[in-house]
Amino acid sequence: MNGVAFGNAETIASHIVDRFALPAPVGGVEPYGGGLINTTFLVIAGEARYILQRINNSVFPEPERIMSNLSVLAGHAATRAVSGLRLPTLIAARNGLSFVRDGEGGFWRLMAFIPDTRGLARIENPEQAREVGRILGRFHILVSDLPVERLAVTLPGFHVTPDYLERFRQVLAAHPPPHPEALYQAIADVTVRQTWIHVLETARRDGRLPIRVIHGDPKLDNILFDRATGRAIGLIDLDTVQAGLVHYDLGDCLRSCCNRRDRPAGVGFDLDLCRAILGAYAQETDGLLEAAEIALLFEAIHLIPLELALRFLTDHLEGDCYFRVAERGENLRKARDQLALVADIEAKEPAIRDIIATCFIG
Repeated sequence: MNGVAFGNAETIASHIVDRFALPAPVGGVEPYGGGLINTTFLVIAGEARYILQRINNSVFPEPERIMSNLSVLAGHAATRAVSGLRLPTLIAARNGLSFVRDGEGGFWRLMAFIPDTRGLARIENPEQAREVGRILGRFHILVSDLPVERLAVTLPGFHVTPDYLERFRQVLAAHPPPHPEALYQAIADVTVRQTWIHVLETARRDGRLPIRVIHGDPKLDNILFDRATGRAIGLIDLDTVQAGLVHYDLGDCLRSCCNRRDRPAGVGFDLDLCRAILGAYAQETDGLLEAAEIALLFEAIHLIPLELALRFLTDHLEGDCYFRVAERGENLRKARDQLALVADIEAKEPAIRDIIATCFIG
């Protein structure tokens, strides 16, 4: 669901933040960021800044599981003397819990703002792309010996693409034609590609792919860069840290970072950025991935944007009830952009497979 409207949530947030154990009085609370799921605020208290979030419990029905996973991850990271990776630090409530509930049942958490960092709207040079690969690799190395059974499932079915396809079919059946031309074409573009949507889940079910701890949503928005050095130093938005396939992370990262919308021809998959990200990731992880995982990396790069197109398209058909949108038609436009990216990836398959082989096999 789209969550609480900012006007109402901002009023609630101003009261909620006083229930956390801050060392200085709160000087201001204001909306922050452009997330599509949770409602986020920047809190200023003395010289410090914090991130206050209302977790969307329509998307995450058991937000306590998120907080438990964050505690497990923080404890695991604390055992590593040097990880080269910064993660958000939770601020306890005055009652000692890691969260606060409001009178409407809303679930709130407060995290320290990681100072002297910035996010990127787009990758501006190859070194930034290499930093993306390095930071994702550091995360996967950090959690490589964290037993997956220690983490709860926070978002059941996340990245299980056949489930998204089935949901799409159900919603489409409930909204039969006629459709506007743009919607009809998007539906056709998804339908023609549905035969290979099961590729990763079939391999997982057959035991060909190991289950690992993954971030779940390592898009460019969730990577923090040091303002002074330009190095990637942090990963945020850890709500979907749980067991999964490493392909979900790599596919989503490349989908986000290599999708160049500024090209004259429109949406396109940038091979140079792909090469830089995968090269740095392979160097950082140094043999972490098994041969069977490497063999299906192209399929992940191909599949994840189609998965997101399915999700955007389904939400459009249902009336925009999952992703926050500014206007009707936004989810359809996003779905069409992802489908254009899929088409360009298909056209560049030989080149992408060559990049994968060079980076991981040599």
